[in-house]
Amino acid sequence: MIQRIDRSALTEELTRTVLEVPGVAFPRPRLTNLLGAAPTASGTGGRPVGTSSAGVRVRGGDGGGPWHVEVRLVALHADRTLDVARAARHAVEERLDALLPGSTPRADVSVTVTGGV
Repeated sequence: MIQRIDRSALTEELTRTVLEVPGVAFPRPRLTNLLGAAPTASGTGGRPVGTSSAGVRVRGGDGGGPWHVEVRLVALHADRTLDVARAARHAVEERLDALLPGSTPRADVSVTVTGGV
């Protein structure tokens, strides 16, 4: 269990979880990952607004607010895309429940399949 929430560690753990889902080829990196930059917001001192690892981005959770997890992945063509997306979302939600027991409000998890191989 993660006592103090380290977004980088949480993001890495969720990325590993996504990679274990049957039908997932790989997480899809965002352009910012490819360029080595992360989005920033005014008032944050130039710090990134979220932490991402390849196709997983974790935001929120500050001050008791909800966590937001965005997953972008590429699925294997042999599997139904909808089934892969649902399985990835379920796996991330279960892993979050294990890592952040009693976390309220519950995390918002979205999964987007960007392609297939």
